[in-house]
Amino acid sequence: MSDSTGIKILTDNRRARHEYQLSEHLETGMVLTGSEVKAARAGKIQLSDSYGTIRGRELWLQNAHISPYGPANRQNHEPIRPRKLLAHAREIEKMSAKIRDGGLTLIPTKIYLKNGLVKCELALAKVKKIHDKRATERKREAESEARTAIREHNR
Repeated sequence: MSDSTGIKILTDNRRARHEYQLSEHLETGMVLTGSEVKAARAGKIQLSDSYGTIRGRELWLQNAHISPYGPANRQNHEPIRPRKLLAHAREIEKMSAKIRDGGLTLIPTKIYLKNGLVKCELALAKVKKIHDKRATERKREAESEARTAIREHNR
């Protein structure tokens, strides 16, 4: 899954789009050890229960699971540990203010390689209510039926 922009998606948090209303996105760098980078390049990352936190003026990724890299042996890493994310101070302040004021949370949407560096995309998210999920499902089904009807009409 590489394109002309030099981006290769390592993992995508599809569940986040279903569970949350995503608004503002932020690209951050990640502070990783060598074995974590090797495991990430192999695609051994899970973002299912992970979230972002702001401690002081720093941004952290919690509960992201990066599987141990086999050949690393003793120098391997902890699979689940807080990982520091790199962003500009004003971006962190802006996100922090929106989280405080709006009852939002930071959810990682994807981790990818960009020009050889591991990046994490975070989004401000608000939990969807059950009726919102149903409306999204109805919209998706209607679009699917429309595509099918157009395909059948063109035959």
